Amino acid sequence: MKSRIKRWLCGTLPLLAAISAACTPSDKAEYVQVKGLALGTFVYINARTTHPAAEIARQVERIDSLAKASMSIFDDESLLSRVNRNQTDSLDEHIIFNIELARRFSELSRGRYDITVKPLVEAWGFVRKQPDPDSEPNIDSLLQFVGYDKIRIENGRLVKEDPRIQLDFNSIAKGYVVDMMAEMLERDMQSTDYIVDIGGEVRCKGCNERGERWRIGIETPYDGNDSMEDIQRVISITDAGVATSGNYRRYWTDSEGRKVAHTIDPVTGRSAVSQLLSVTVVAPTCAEADAAGTMLLAMGSDGAVELAEQCDDLLCYFIFAGDGDEEYRVVCSEGLRQMLTE
Repeated sequence: MKSRIKRWLCGTLPLLAAISAACTPSDKAEYVQVKGLALGTFVYINARTTHPAAEIARQVERIDSLAKASMSIFDDESLLSRVNRNQTDSLDEHIIFNIELARRFSELSRGRYDITVKPLVEAWGFVRKQPDPDSEPNIDSLLQFVGYDKIRIENGRLVKEDPRIQLDFNSIAKGYVVDMMAEMLERDMQSTDYIVDIGGEVRCKGCNERGERWRIGIETPYDGNDSMEDIQRVISITDAGVATSGNYRRYWTDSEGRKVAHTIDPVTGRSAVSQLLSVTVVAPTCAEADAAGTMLLAMGSDGAVELAEQCDDLLCYFIFAGDGDEEYRVVCSEGLRQMLTE
């Protein structure tokens, strides 16, 4: 298990350890900021470049449109929606990449992370169907269509064991789009110092205007925290992707007052509500951090910390509900602990 994690996190710690001379701004390049919308949430970019903000904004819109046309489950005409309806089995590079990346986390967690979870997510009221607080889905009937080992790619085409299998990339696509925008900044804007933030999922490189590593807040995970300004801790980081998964924002309550959150455990078919309130993950790319965060949140109190402890290079900040007078209990990887600031 350790070797498997190290393969996708190799080089993280050395990259995070120091700021090189590249943090010294050139005479021509300046920091420019872009704010807008992407994937139905906010996007914020701050990058040192010689290119104008308007040019970056146009590229952001292009990537957003491309990603939605490929991977959106909310757009009926997207390629993924048509694949889910079996109107085509032909895949593009974005879908293929995410299926292959997701499989690594599915295997690592023995199925606690699974992109074929869409029938369950939809049945619980987190896609199009409105939640029903007085009843719950027929889980047993849906679980037969869930399983990462029930799909495979052959010559660029998706092969399903059952045509009713459907894919949901919401646990990985946002991080993937963050990476696409980061690569655009490096490739097209010749930027070596930047931060990309889409809805709180981040990738950064180099340093900020002050010549320091980028500072990223870890939210306090109480139910209904929509402000994104109530921060528990701040990490100082560079050359990495960061994502936080939590069940404190998208949830509803059933008729008996029980919380039903949007993260669904693909093994049980039920909402993954536990003492684990949120987990922040640091990885080389944001797509990896995004998927790993969802995987660990789905595992919850049942093995998430143990998996992280077995993987030396998996950098995590777990926030659990506290016991007694303690509101929260924190478990933090040593490598991430060194990034915490006051």
